[in-house]
Amino acid sequence: MPEPLPHPVVDNHCHLDIADGPDGSWLQTREAIAQAAAVGVTRIVQIGCDLPGARWAVEAASAHDALVAGVALHPNEAPLLAEAGELDAALEEIASLAAGDRVRAVGETGLDYFRTGEDGRAAQQLSFRRHVDLAKRLDRTLVIHDRDAHEDVLRILDEEGVPERFVMHCFSGDAGFARACLDRGGWLSFAGTVTFKNAEPLREALRVVPQDRVLVETDAPYLTPMPYRGRPNASYLVPLTMRSMAETRGEDLAELCAAVDANTEAAFGGTW
Repeated sequence: MPEPLPHPVVDNHCHLDIADGPDGSWLQTREAIAQAAAVGVTRIVQIGCDLPGARWAVEAASAHDALVAGVALHPNEAPLLAEAGELDAALEEIASLAAGDRVRAVGETGLDYFRTGEDGRAAQQLSFRRHVDLAKRLDRTLVIHDRDAHEDVLRILDEEGVPERFVMHCFSGDAGFARACLDRGGWLSFAGTVTFKNAEPLREALRVVPQDRVLVETDAPYLTPMPYRGRPNASYLVPLTMRSMAETRGEDLAELCAAVDANTEAAFGGTW
Protein backbone atom coordinates (compact mmCIF):
# COMPACT_ATOMS: atom_id res chain seq x y z
CA MET A 1 0.00 0.00 0.00
CA PRO A 2 1.33 3.49 -0.82
CA GLU A 3 1.84 6.05 1.90
CA PRO A 4 -1.52 7.74 2.63
CA LEU A 5 -2.17 11.14 1.12
CA PRO A 6 -2.14 14.21 3.41
CA HIS A 7 -5.65 15.21 2.25
CA PRO A 8 -8.47 13.06 0.81
CA VAL A 9 -9.02 12.94 -2.94
CA VAL A 10 -11.59 11.38 -5.27
CA ASP A 11 -10.85 8.77 -7.94
CA ASN A 12 -13.17 10.27 -10.53
CA HIS A 13 -13.07 7.38 -13.00
CA CYS A 14 -13.01 3.71 -12.05
CA HIS A 15 -14.41 0.42 -13.36
CA LEU A 16 -15.03 -1.68 -10.26
CA ASP A 17 -17.27 -4.01 -12.22
CA ILE A 18 -14.26 -5.12 -14.23
CA ALA A 19 -12.15 -5.51 -11.08
CA ASP A 20 -15.02 -7.36 -9.40
CA GLY A 21 -14.93 -10.22 -11.90
CA PRO A 22 -17.11 -13.34 -11.67
CA ASP A 23 -14.13 -15.54 -10.84
CA GLY A 24 -13.22 -13.40 -7.82
CA SER A 25 -9.64 -13.16 -9.04
CA TRP A 26 -9.24 -9.45 -8.35
CA LEU A 27 -10.43 -6.93 -5.77
CA GLN A 28 -14.03 -7.20 -4.67
CA THR A 29 -15.94 -3.94 -4.39
CA ARG A 30 -15.93 -3.61 -0.60
CA GLU A 31 -12.24 -4.46 -0.45
CA ALA A 32 -11.41 -1.96 -3.20
CA ILE A 33 -13.32 0.82 -1.40
CA ALA A 34 -11.72 0.00 1.96
CA GLN A 35 -8.18 -0.13 0.59
CA ALA A 36 -8.68 3.16 -1.23
CA ALA A 37 -10.02 4.87 1.90
CA ALA A 38 -7.02 3.64 3.89
CA VAL A 39 -4.68 5.75 1.72
CA GLY A 40 -6.93 8.81 1.47
CA VAL A 41 -9.00 8.03 -1.62
CA THR A 42 -12.34 8.32 0.10
CA ARG A 43 -14.76 8.57 -2.82
CA ILE A 44 -14.98 6.98 -6.27
CA VAL A 45 -16.96 7.65 -9.44
CA GLN A 46 -17.95 4.27 -10.85
CA ILE A 47 -18.26 4.40 -14.64
CA GLY A 48 -20.43 2.06 -16.70
CA CYS A 49 -19.46 1.75 -20.37
CA ASP A 50 -22.21 -0.49 -21.75
CA LEU A 51 -25.70 -1.48 -20.64
CA PRO A 52 -24.62 -4.22 -18.18
CA GLY A 53 -21.91 -1.93 -16.80
CA ALA A 54 -24.28 1.03 -16.51
CA ARG A 55 -26.84 -1.06 -14.63
CA TRP A 56 -24.10 -2.36 -12.34
CA ALA A 57 -22.81 1.17 -11.69
CA VAL A 58 -26.23 2.37 -10.56
CA GLU A 59 -26.70 -0.66 -8.30
CA ALA A 60 -23.22 -0.28 -6.79
CA ALA A 61 -23.66 3.42 -6.14
CA SER A 62 -26.96 2.68 -4.42
CA ALA A 63 -25.28 0.07 -2.21
CA HIS A 64 -22.09 1.99 -1.27
CA ASP A 65 -22.05 5.54 0.09
CA ALA A 66 -18.51 6.12 -1.22
CA LEU A 67 -19.66 5.67 -4.83
CA VAL A 68 -21.61 7.66 -7.36
CA ALA A 69 -22.24 6.49 -10.91
CA GLY A 70 -21.61 7.54 -14.48
CA VAL A 71 -23.52 5.78 -17.26
CA ALA A 72 -23.06 5.78 -21.02
CA LEU A 73 -22.23 3.74 -24.09
CA HIS A 74 -18.49 3.70 -24.72
CA PRO A 75 -17.66 4.98 -28.22
CA ASN A 76 -16.45 1.52 -29.23
CA GLU A 77 -19.86 0.10 -28.29
CA ALA A 78 -21.79 2.45 -30.56
CA PRO A 79 -20.84 0.95 -33.96
CA LEU A 80 -21.59 -2.58 -32.72
CA LEU A 81 -25.02 -1.55 -31.45
CA ALA A 82 -25.75 0.43 -34.61
CA GLU A 83 -24.86 -2.55 -36.80
CA ALA A 84 -27.24 -4.71 -34.76
CA GLY A 85 -30.00 -2.11 -34.98
CA GLU A 86 -29.95 -1.66 -31.20
CA LEU A 87 -28.34 1.77 -30.71
CA ASP A 88 -31.53 3.78 -30.23
CA ALA A 89 -32.93 1.33 -27.67
CA ALA A 90 -29.63 1.27 -25.80
CA LEU A 91 -29.49 5.06 -25.69
CA GLU A 92 -33.04 5.15 -24.32
CA GLU A 93 -32.05 2.85 -21.47
CA ILE A 94 -28.97 4.96 -20.73
CA ALA A 95 -31.24 8.00 -20.52
CA SER A 96 -33.48 6.20 -18.05
CA LEU A 97 -30.53 5.12 -15.89
CA ALA A 98 -28.95 8.58 -16.03
CA ALA A 99 -32.01 10.05 -14.33
CA GLY A 100 -31.26 8.12 -11.14
CA ASP A 101 -30.43 9.91 -7.89
CA ARG A 102 -26.99 8.27 -7.54
CA VAL A 103 -25.93 9.10 -11.10
CA ARG A 104 -23.76 12.19 -11.44
CA ALA A 105 -22.33 11.72 -14.94
CA VAL A 106 -23.16 10.80 -18.49
CA GLY A 107 -20.01 9.03 -19.54
CA GLU A 108 -17.79 7.79 -20.62
CA THR A 109 -18.85 8.80 -24.09
CA GLY A 110 -16.91 10.43 -26.90
CA LEU A 111 -14.80 9.26 -29.81
CA ASP A 112 -12.16 6.56 -30.21
CA TYR A 113 -10.46 6.45 -33.59
CA PHE A 114 -7.75 4.07 -32.35
CA ARG A 115 -9.93 0.96 -32.08
CA THR A 116 -12.73 1.90 -34.49
CA GLY A 117 -12.07 2.52 -38.18
CA GLU A 118 -13.70 5.05 -40.46
CA ASP A 119 -16.69 2.80 -41.10
CA GLY A 120 -17.71 3.10 -37.45
CA ARG A 121 -17.12 6.80 -36.94
CA ALA A 122 -20.58 7.95 -37.98
CA ALA A 123 -22.17 5.79 -35.29
CA GLN A 124 -19.67 7.02 -32.71
CA GLN A 125 -20.36 10.64 -33.55
CA LEU A 126 -24.12 10.13 -33.46
CA SER A 127 -23.87 8.43 -30.08
CA PHE A 128 -21.61 11.19 -28.75
CA ARG A 129 -24.08 13.87 -29.84
CA ARG A 130 -26.95 12.04 -28.13
CA HIS A 131 -24.94 11.78 -24.91
CA VAL A 132 -24.07 15.49 -25.01
CA ASP A 133 -27.76 16.30 -25.33
CA LEU A 134 -28.60 13.94 -22.47
CA ALA A 135 -26.03 15.50 -20.14
CA LYS A 136 -27.46 18.94 -20.85
CA ARG A 137 -31.09 17.90 -20.41
CA LEU A 138 -30.48 16.09 -17.10
CA ASP A 139 -27.81 18.47 -15.77
CA ARG A 140 -25.25 15.68 -15.54
CA THR A 141 -21.50 15.98 -15.96
CA LEU A 142 -20.33 14.87 -19.40
CA VAL A 143 -17.33 12.51 -19.16
CA ILE A 144 -15.47 12.40 -22.46
CA HIS A 145 -13.34 9.57 -23.82
CA ASP A 146 -11.06 10.95 -26.52
CA ARG A 147 -8.53 8.76 -28.27
CA ASP A 148 -6.91 10.01 -31.47
CA ALA A 149 -9.93 12.24 -32.11
CA HIS A 150 -9.10 15.64 -30.60
CA GLU A 151 -10.37 17.80 -33.44
CA ASP A 152 -13.69 15.98 -33.87
CA VAL A 153 -14.35 15.95 -30.12
CA LEU A 154 -13.99 19.74 -29.98
CA ARG A 155 -15.97 20.22 -33.18
CA ILE A 156 -18.93 18.19 -31.92
CA LEU A 157 -18.86 19.93 -28.53
CA ASP A 158 -18.96 23.27 -30.29
CA GLU A 159 -21.74 22.21 -32.64
CA GLU A 160 -23.91 20.68 -29.92
CA GLY A 161 -23.20 23.29 -27.27
CA VAL A 162 -20.88 22.65 -24.35
CA PRO A 163 -22.61 21.32 -21.21
CA GLU A 164 -22.25 23.24 -17.98
CA ARG A 165 -19.77 20.62 -16.71
CA PHE A 166 -17.51 18.29 -18.65
CA VAL A 167 -14.44 16.22 -17.82
CA MET A 168 -11.76 15.08 -20.24
CA HIS A 169 -11.25 11.55 -18.93
CA CYS A 170 -7.68 10.24 -18.98
CA PHE A 171 -6.48 13.37 -20.72
CA SER A 172 -4.18 12.35 -23.56
CA GLY A 173 -3.35 15.55 -25.44
CA ASP A 174 -0.56 18.07 -25.38
CA ALA A 175 -0.46 21.55 -23.86
CA GLY A 176 -2.20 23.10 -26.87
CA PHE A 177 -5.12 20.70 -26.69
CA ALA A 178 -5.29 21.23 -22.93
CA ARG A 179 -5.74 24.95 -23.49
CA ALA A 180 -8.49 24.29 -26.06
CA CYS A 181 -10.40 22.15 -23.54
CA LEU A 182 -9.88 24.71 -20.79
CA ASP A 183 -11.15 27.48 -23.08
CA ARG A 184 -14.44 25.55 -23.28
CA GLY A 185 -14.70 25.25 -19.49
CA GLY A 186 -13.58 21.66 -19.00
CA TRP A 187 -11.81 19.87 -16.19
CA LEU A 188 -8.82 17.73 -17.19
CA SER A 189 -8.37 14.38 -15.47
CA PHE A 190 -4.99 12.66 -15.30
CA ALA A 191 -4.40 8.93 -14.84
CA GLY A 192 -1.36 6.73 -14.24
CA THR A 193 -0.15 7.48 -17.75
CA VAL A 194 1.25 10.78 -16.46
CA THR A 195 3.89 8.74 -14.56
CA PHE A 196 5.16 6.91 -17.66
CA LYS A 197 8.66 7.75 -18.85
CA ASN A 198 7.56 8.51 -22.41
CA ALA A 199 4.75 10.87 -21.32
CA GLU A 200 6.56 14.21 -21.29
CA PRO A 201 4.00 15.90 -23.62
CA LEU A 202 1.31 14.85 -21.15
CA ARG A 203 3.29 16.30 -18.25
CA GLU A 204 3.66 19.53 -20.23
CA ALA A 205 -0.12 19.62 -20.52
CA LEU A 206 -0.45 19.01 -16.78
CA ARG A 207 1.76 22.02 -16.07
CA VAL A 208 -0.52 24.44 -17.97
CA VAL A 209 -3.76 23.36 -16.27
CA PRO A 210 -4.87 25.83 -13.57
CA GLN A 211 -4.99 24.28 -10.12
CA ASP A 212 -8.78 24.61 -10.01
CA ARG A 213 -9.24 22.53 -13.18
CA VAL A 214 -7.13 19.43 -12.49
CA LEU A 215 -8.53 16.03 -11.47
CA VAL A 216 -7.07 12.57 -10.81
CA GLU A 217 -8.32 9.11 -11.75
CA THR A 218 -7.27 5.51 -12.13
CA ASP A 219 -9.38 4.15 -15.01
CA ALA A 220 -8.86 0.97 -12.98
CA PRO A 221 -8.12 -1.79 -13.63
CA TYR A 222 -6.22 -0.12 -16.49
CA LEU A 223 -3.38 2.45 -16.70
CA THR A 224 -1.54 1.44 -13.55
CA PRO A 225 1.01 4.07 -12.47
CA MET A 226 4.71 3.46 -12.22
CA PRO A 227 6.40 1.51 -10.73
CA TYR A 228 3.57 -1.07 -11.03
CA ARG A 229 2.76 -0.59 -14.71
CA GLY A 230 1.55 -3.88 -16.18
CA ARG A 231 -0.34 -4.98 -13.06
CA PRO A 232 -4.06 -4.40 -12.44
CA ASN A 233 -4.81 -0.90 -11.25
CA ALA A 234 -7.02 0.07 -8.29
CA SER A 235 -8.04 3.23 -6.48
CA TYR A 236 -5.57 2.63 -3.65
CA LEU A 237 -2.76 3.43 -6.13
CA VAL A 238 -3.97 7.01 -6.70
CA PRO A 239 -1.33 8.33 -4.23
CA LEU A 240 1.40 7.31 -6.69
CA THR A 241 -0.20 9.40 -9.43
CA MET A 242 -0.90 12.33 -7.10
CA ARG A 243 2.71 12.49 -5.91
CA SER A 244 3.94 12.42 -9.50
CA MET A 245 1.50 15.19 -10.42
CA ALA A 246 2.60 17.39 -7.51
CA GLU A 247 6.25 16.91 -8.46
CA THR A 248 5.55 17.70 -12.12
CA ARG A 249 3.66 20.87 -11.21
CA GLY A 250 6.11 21.91 -8.49
CA GLU A 251 3.30 22.15 -5.96
CA ASP A 252 2.84 21.11 -2.34
CA LEU A 253 1.18 17.67 -2.25
CA ALA A 254 -1.36 18.55 0.46
CA GLU A 255 -2.37 21.74 -1.36
CA LEU A 256 -2.82 19.90 -4.66
CA CYS A 257 -4.82 17.11 -3.00
CA ALA A 258 -7.16 19.64 -1.40
CA ALA A 259 -7.62 21.34 -4.76
CA VAL A 260 -8.31 18.07 -6.57
CA ASP A 261 -10.87 17.10 -3.92
CA ALA A 262 -12.70 20.42 -4.27
CA ASN A 263 -12.41 20.33 -8.05
CA THR A 264 -14.04 16.92 -8.22
CA GLU A 265 -17.01 18.13 -6.22
CA ALA A 266 -17.35 21.10 -8.55
CA ALA A 267 -16.99 18.93 -11.65
CA PHE A 268 -19.50 16.30 -10.52
CA GLY A 269 -22.14 18.54 -8.98
CA GLY A 270 -21.35 18.57 -5.27
CA THR A 271 -20.42 16.30 -2.40
CA TRP A 272 -21.67 12.80 -1.67
